[in-house]
Amino acid sequence: MEKEWWEGVGDGSRLLIAHAPSPTAGAAAAAAGINGCLLSLRHPKSGNATNYLLSNDNEGSVLQELHWFKQSYTSWFLGDYVSRDGSLYTATPVDPVFILLPIFEEARMKKRNDLGKFRQLDEIIFINDYPGYQHLMFIAENCMRVVCEIKEIGSSMFFRLNDSMVLAWLYCKVFQLKKALCSLDNNYAAQDEKYTLAEAVSILGEYVKDEPWLMLLRDHLKLNLLEVTSKVPEAENFLTNTEHNPVSSTLLQEKGRSADKTKRIGKQAKKAKVETESRNIREMLSRACRKS
Repeated sequence: MEKEWWEGVGDGSRLLIAHAPSPTAGAAAAAAGINGCLLSLRHPKSGNATNYLLSNDNEGSVLQELHWFKQSYTSWFLGDYVSRDGSLYTATPVDPVFILLPIFEEARMKKRNDLGKFRQLDEIIFINDYPGYQHLMFIAENCMRVVCEIKEIGSSMFFRLNDSMVLAWLYCKVFQLKKALCSLDNNYAAQDEKYTLAEAVSILGEYVKDEPWLMLLRDHLKLNLLEVTSKVPEAENFLTNTEHNPVSSTLLQEKGRSADKTKRIGKQAKKAKVETESRNIREMLSRACRKS
């Protein structure tokens, strides 16, 4: 991790777990100055300023979202010194289409029945107060083809977001997520397909706006999330987390009740034994007194 990646973050070192920039990364990307840098971009759901990490591997540029985890009273041993900030930063790859989708939607300036305008890529990714988008030129030119119509006039390319293509892309993403969830945990494979599908849509909902994309996707899948979420307790039977698993919780409660019952029986038996022994001692003393 190069120190300049963290310029402006503040004094001190930070620990980041991410894909390391490859020395064999593309020369074009390196020449553009994107061989490892932090970018401030708009979050695709909320629109708030969010930091992303752009690095390169053997296959080209990789855009990663940053996650932050912090526990109380922690620090890191880094080489021969101690970093007072015990926070852990992790970076995981994110599909750039999610990040670029909102600005391509705005750029086409769609109005009712008007499908919108074709725009050049440099116009689309020029966003006031967010120069970080300029670093995504190479990525956008390749990845946005899956959701955009493209016209070529001479050496120039013009892009326009297409609703049908976006919906098809989201549809594929949902079923990729659904397949991944079932492969990660057999409990997902055992539960009703509708619940797994709803969970996949909910995960996508963290990266796309409700209107128009999530609503279009739900309508296309004929999925009523309110109906599904109203039956969450039924679906929760398949969770593996014991703390939130009604089945496991019931077993634990029954186990606890059994343990309490065993303790009570043990105490009662012990008390009865003590009372019997005390009675026997009193009778023995009484007999001894009578003999004397």
